[in-house]
Amino acid sequence: MAEPVLSLRGLRKNFGGLRVTDDLSLDVLPGELHALIGPNGAGKTTLINQISGLITPDAGRIVFCGQDVTATAAAGRARLGLARSFQITATLPHFSALENVALAVQARSGSSYRFFADASREEDLSAEAMRALQDVGLAHRADKLASELSHGERRALELAIALAMEPKLLVLDEPMAGTGREESARLVDVLQRLKGRFPIVLVEHDMQAVFALADRVSVLIYGRILMTGAPDVVRSDPKVIAAYLGDETA
Repeated sequence: MAEPVLSLRGLRKNFGGLRVTDDLSLDVLPGELHALIGPNGAGKTTLINQISGLITPDAGRIVFCGQDVTATAAAGRARLGLARSFQITATLPHFSALENVALAVQARSGSSYRFFADASREEDLSAEAMRALQDVGLAHRADKLASELSHGERRALELAIALAMEPKLLVLDEPMAGTGREESARLVDVLQRLKGRFPIVLVEHDMQAVFALADRVSVLIYGRILMTGAPDVVRSDPKVIAAYLGDETA
């Protein structure tokens, strides 16, 4: 088996007397889309906050691309190539979709691009930004202000911003939240096209999307991993059905 891109070992996190992450270990392999599911209160947000560096675990180790990043802050992990989308990524409503992505390219590349300049004045930036927009199906909306995009399109724009950072690992926190059926289907199509380019950790309540996309699924219950396996194996496991999926298997 290939060396994991992300390795969590024995993570523990308490908030007061409540243990939210309980001796948790997990690997994310190169190129895989690894879904993390579980009921509300299972500790998913706390876990991805530890992965991205917003929260420091009380115990355990986090290794990213062979480097121990347990004590590395979020900005340092981002520089190493860990990108998190949809919660901490914010779009600029009065900038176009192209300008939003071009700013991310500038942040990564150190270009002389000026924050309030028109992205079209920087050909290299705009060309790279346009490629990211094409990847998420927004090239035809490049000139639209972010505020004029639909909710699902803004989700896709946030993904394009993350892609512009050339991630080695992409963490997606409920990308389908608040989207309608058609927009969710478009986002699933985008993620299907991106699979394999880099590993993805997907936290999502939409089980139809999870089982359509995931290479492996980990089920989190009360801060512990109940099981990790292929989607069909997880979906049919009696413990998972009893603890979380219920009618989702119907």
